[in-house]
Amino acid sequence: MGIADKLAQLRNDKSSANLKAGQDFLAANKLREGIIETESGLQYEVVTLGNGDKPWATHTVTCHYHGTLIDGTVFDSSVNRGVPASFPLNMVIKGWTEGLQLMPVGSKFRFFIPPQLGYGNRQVSAEIGPNCTLVFEVELISFK
Repeated sequence: MGIADKLAQLRNDKSSANLKAGQDFLAANKLREGIIETESGLQYEVVTLGNGDKPWATHTVTCHYHGTLIDGTVFDSSVNRGVPASFPLNMVIKGWTEGLQLMPVGSKFRFFIPPQLGYGNRQVSAEIGPNCTLVFEVELISFK
């Protein structure tokens, strides 16, 4: 077995382990009080419910967010940077596009995003490996 084959096997092993850990996490998580699961598999809980309008996928949203893996490892946080992020809602991962459309302005939700609604089987950073389940706490500030 060559080095490329060994690297491919390691990646497949990590992908399988991440997928299994995420599936186990989501199966237990959906039993918690207050967790809602959509048809797509997105799970969320309402931390604070605002009373503003809800964005559409074609809007640009401004929000604060804190992203972690299921083990609590922080991989990105506008909260830690102290600057909200703005982006077109239809240009981000599917879990965000779906989830933020459920949020009235002024809300804070926690999203539990399975791989098929996140980055799938791609290694996207040192922290986010293939088939990782992602957790985001998101506060929707505004949209236009």
